[in-house]
Amino acid sequence: MPDAKLRHAIALEAARLMYDRTETEYYTAKRKAAKRLCRGGVKPRDLPSNAEIRDQIQLFARLHEGERRTENLKEMRLAALILMRHLRAYKPRLIGSVMTGHIRAGSDIDLHLFSDSVGLITDVLERQGYAFDVERKQVVKHNVARVFTHIHVADRFNYELTVYAEDQAHYVFRSSITGKAIERASIRELEEFLAKEYPDLDLEGGVPLPDGRGSDSVDPYTVFHSLLAPLENVKQSARHHPEGDVLYHSLQVFELARAQRPWDEEFLLAALLHDVGKGIDPADHVAAALSVLDGLITPRTRFLIEHHMDALKYKDGMLGARLKKKLAQSEDFDDLMLLRELDSAGRVPGAVVCALEEALHYLQELDRENR
Repeated sequence: MPDAKLRHAIALEAARLMYDRTETEYYTAKRKAAKRLCRGGVKPRDLPSNAEIRDQIQLFARLHEGERRTENLKEMRLAALILMRHLRAYKPRLIGSVMTGHIRAGSDIDLHLFSDSVGLITDVLERQGYAFDVERKQVVKHNVARVFTHIHVADRFNYELTVYAEDQAHYVFRSSITGKAIERASIRELEEFLAKEYPDLDLEGGVPLPDGRGSDSVDPYTVFHSLLAPLENVKQSARHHPEGDVLYHSLQVFELARAQRPWDEEFLLAALLHDVGKGIDPADHVAAALSVLDGLITPRTRFLIEHHMDALKYKDGMLGARLKKKLAQSEDFDDLMLLRELDSAGRVPGAVVCALEEALHYLQELDRENR
């Protein structure tokens, strides 16, 4: 059999093995296919690439699943967005076949998450009512053993969440199929992709799915809790923050704000959330906070968080003229300077503060009253 025909035949048989779920690994599938088709040995050049096998798997999927495959892909991408919004504190990235469009019957929705605590992620899943199990799997590659943590979520679609350390969020992962950097999307990138791919969708009004679940079910207070709780372990400079960790400081500022403005939900949220970015990117905690809170807070709360450090420079006379004028002209300028005052005052060792859960409950009650 000529080399090209043999290569194609091996790719087709390997694809069949993988489409039927007889094999799950490209390497094993192509070796088994070659053994079935050839009595003698197979030259390396006659073995198809992973990309060639993937293309044949897609051919099987189109033949056997028809138009339903296209509709499934859309629904899986929407379902991915919903779970990513729940888990936004852990910098979720959509990867794999749902991202690239190479799905087939039984495909998982694959997400990368970045956190030093798997328990914080599973807490969010529990509060949102997802069924899941955690697997720690050892993989040996090039004689080096690594342990990977996977969270398998069972829902209308199955998800595989792979958890990496926080500091790996910007690591470039390589595809086992193409050898290039994997295609992946953050929440914002996925929203932009969906808006372009499916222009009739109303992502702002909620993400509808056939079973009735949608993005409107995302509870912002669950996200706030998942962002704030880890701050207990984020220590600060003893010189500037003698009170201790970031969560303790944030609760102090919240208590001071509640004493001043017990009715002002937007201001109180800014007081509680102003430093959440320190648990994500201490080098630029303001930008990190604004990114992870995007879509969950009002423009006024966002303004207060965005400029709470600028207010310190304003007070010290170190702010540029243009920004100084912009802040002074804002209708929220007085509130911004009050937040700055409370931020500086909330640094007392041993101060009595409420529990995080109590602070969030207070804000939830205000939210209900203000509707």
